Amino acid sequence: MAKGEPLVGTKPKDLAAAGVERVPRLTGVRDGLPLLEDGRVIDTANVIWATGFRPDYSWVDLPSVDGDVPAHDRGVVSEEPGLYLVGLKFLYALSSSQVHGVGRDAARVAAAIANR
Repeated sequence: MAKGEPLVGTKPKDLAAAGVERVPRLTGVRDGLPLLEDGRVIDTANVIWATGFRPDYSWVDLPSVDGDVPAHDRGVVSEEPGLYLVGLKFLYALSSSQVHGVGRDAARVAAAIANR
């Protein structure tokens, strides 16, 4: 972990036990699947993208996303069905990017997904 905020109190073994796999940087897409900087292509249903200290959406290849945070309503991107956001600063409140606030936002997004 060379950059980004430390995972204070989170042990790598606990992440692994929860089924979280931390992988190298994503460098592209091959046959519709994520391509990692080490050359591996991973077949996965979900990608949790951590951009570090500055948001960067240049990798999102969708018509309504131009490199900036997509227009959304508390994390639901109406112009791109299936695209949702959590963990952004002020997604809903000051605490949205903090551990104690992201749960509220994630619950709302999960409900939106379930209702879709």
